[in-house]
Parts: sequence; C-alpha cells; structure tokens
Amino acid sequence: MSAARPRIAVTLGDPRGIGPEVTRKAIEASPDRDAFVIVGPTGTGVTPDVVTGEWTPGSPAAAAGSLAGAAIERAVGMAMAGEVDGIVTAPIDKAALLAGGYDYPGHTEMLAALTGCDVAMMLASDRLRVVLATTHVPLRDVPGLVTVEGIERVSRIVRDGLRDWFGIASPRIALCALNPHAGDGGRFGTEDDVILAPAARRAGLAGPFPADTVFVRALRGEFDAVIAPYHDVGMTAIKVASFGAAVNVTLGLPFPRTSPDHGTALDIAGQGIADASSMIEAMRMCVGIARGARSEV
Repeated sequence: MSAARPRIAVTLGDPRGIGPEVTRKAIEASPDRDAFVIVGPTGTGVTPDVVTGEWTPGSPAAAAGSLAGAAIERAVGMAMAGEVDGIVTAPIDKAALLAGGYDYPGHTEMLAALTGCDVAMMLASDRLRVVLATTHVPLRDVPGLVTVEGIERVSRIVRDGLRDWFGIASPRIALCALNPHAGDGGRFGTEDDVILAPAARRAGLAGPFPADTVFVRALRGEFDAVIAPYHDVGMTAIKVASFGAAVNVTLGLPFPRTSPDHGTALDIAGQGIADASSMIEAMRMCVGIARGARSEV
C-alpha cells in the first residue's frame, strides 16, 4: 500500500436500504476510487471484493441484519490486522441488526465492543462539529448517565481526535447544557450547576452554555466542537446546519471510521434516487484522515 493512497474498507450496510446505491455512486464520484474495498453481501448491485454472504431481495429483516453485522465484523478485523487503513460504513437498520443476532444500539457501540476502545460519536461538517456525551439511550435515562467522569472521558477523546485527525493543535471545545437556559440558577433543573459546570472546569471546556446559543456560537467560529449531553439536541443542530454534508466519525479508534449522516431510507431503496452527498463526504474524510495518519508513520 502506498503512503499516498490508503486502503479503505466500505461496508454496504443493510442491503434492503440505500447503502449499496450510495456506495456505488460515491465510489464512482471519488478521485480515490481504487482505494476502496467493498465488504458486504452479493446480490446488492455492487460487486464486493470481500463477500460476507448471499442476499436475495425479499429476504427477512433478520437476514439483512445478519449480513450487515457480519460485514462490520469483517471490516473491523481487516482494519485491526492492518489490511486496510480505515472503514466507511453505509447505514444499518438497528432493529434488523438485533434480529440478525447483533445486540448493539448502533455502529458506535458495536465498534467499541469489537475493538475494546473507549470511543465517542462525532458528527462533523465544514461548518460544525458535535460530539455526543450519551448516544442511543432513552431520554428519560440521560440525566443519570451525564456525569462529571463521563464528560471528562469524552472531552479527552475529542481533544485527542481533533488534534490527531483534524490537525487542531489546541481545540476549543464547548459544553452544551442539559436543561433550558442551563437550568437558570436551578429553576429548570440543577444538573448544569451540579454536574456539567464542575465537569467543564475539570476538563477545560467552555460552558455549559444553553443549547439555543452554543451551536450558533460554534457556527460563527468560536468553538472547534461542541459536546452535547444527549443524542437529539446534538444531532438536530448538526443536521439542520449541514444535512447531506455532515459525516459521522467514531473518535477513539485506532483507525478512522466514518459514515453518512442519514439512515437506510428503506422507502426509496432500489429507485436510483438516493442522494450520495454524505457518503461522498464520508469517503473523502476517511481517506484524508488515513492519509494524514500514514504520512506521520
């Protein structure tokens, strides 16, 4: 493998969805098309270099989930063995993944388990970077999961990722508040004063700032990333700002992993109308991070 062109594994995701279509379109649009190794089932309209099984349209969701999970396992194994320099993952259906025998809430948690790494989920575009302190959990569980130690852990992963993968020597990171108006002195909840403020001080973060202002400040260039306390407040901000151009990045892995910012879109699969913009960005970013990492070796 040449230092100039890393080798990247691309999993096709749920074969019932738009993953195979956006993968094909993105590779055709990429100047680095020869760098990609397709990992997935046959019968999806994309010829895999590494086959994980046969797919027949109309097969049950469990079969799709089993193939999607096996592709992720195969790609991670390739990355850990040094056969590829990074992974791009097409969207999976979480219910199908579970039905197929993989009990993970999503890619992020599965990647953490397969590699044994402490990871963080970031959505990034050229306008905004948002990192989640908690990921795929019910909203009712969030207050109990947001801890000083948890915020410190995520901040370390984010700081290292921004420095090592994005070339930001001294990242400026803000913490988004949990409650409206950051609790307004305890009137709307005490978590921001009791948990988030001490965590921000210990981790060297700015904030906590209310959600209705912190993302605006980041969009204006004041911060390099924002840590959000729960999934939807962070995902809403990045997708409103950059839907179709944002990329899901798993920080903390020994190799870059990226993914588009959308789901399987089962309702339009097979129609040839899926927008590959985010998959194109995911591939571009993964190649760029991998190329930078290899140039330092």
